[in-house]
Amino acid sequence: MSDQLPYGIKIFADGADLEAILQLSRNPVISGFTTNPSLMRRSGVDDYPGFARKVLDNITDRPISFEVLCDEFDEMRAQARIIASWGPNVFVKIPVTNTRGESAAPLIEELSREGLHLNVTAILSLAQVRTVVGALQDTPGAVVSVFAGRIADTGSDPVPIMAEAVDLLASNPRLELLWASPREILNVTQAAAVRCHIITVTHDLLAKLPGLGRGLEEVSLDTVRMFFDDATSAGFLL
Repeated sequence: MSDQLPYGIKIFADGADLEAILQLSRNPVISGFTTNPSLMRRSGVDDYPGFARKVLDNITDRPISFEVLCDEFDEMRAQARIIASWGPNVFVKIPVTNTRGESAAPLIEELSREGLHLNVTAILSLAQVRTVVGALQDTPGAVVSVFAGRIADTGSDPVPIMAEAVDLLASNPRLELLWASPREILNVTQAAAVRCHIITVTHDLLAKLPGLGRGLEEVSLDTVRMFFDDATSAGFLL
């Protein structure tokens, strides 16, 4: 991971708002983009291929991940090949298991040998990381997405888990570890500290990136001013 990265780590914008994606594509800090079906549903996307092609017509120089939409592995295989055909910068998101908890490792291995770039998603445990790393031995390049934020939601500390995951990927330089589902900007510094390659940052959190590293007393003063300005604007009286 290059020390010249603005935040010590690659920042991927995570979202499915077309206008926001195109605006962020002009930001040199953004190294790539990720989407998922839940984000697309919230953004009102009703034509998945059409949405993807609009994005890819405008962004050709950075990786973009699009996810399969099915649960059976035969269908995943077919959809993965279609999605991969959309462009050379496309990474196909494959869930680590289907909804029955059956491992996608055989399919991941097969698609990797075909030369597809994959983003294996919804990973939470180190056992899953080990399985996926084994399945990606022949990959031309892949992303291993560990949902650190969801790990934290269980009350577990994701930092040591992510640090060990970095070590598990180290034997294959074609693999990159992605810190997924961040909850706060602190996660950017945590991910960089454990040498994670990528972190996804939602569009709302991206607005907070410029505050990274600000002095605490400066932030304190801004907070005092905000409270004062809001009280004045509201016309509150005692």
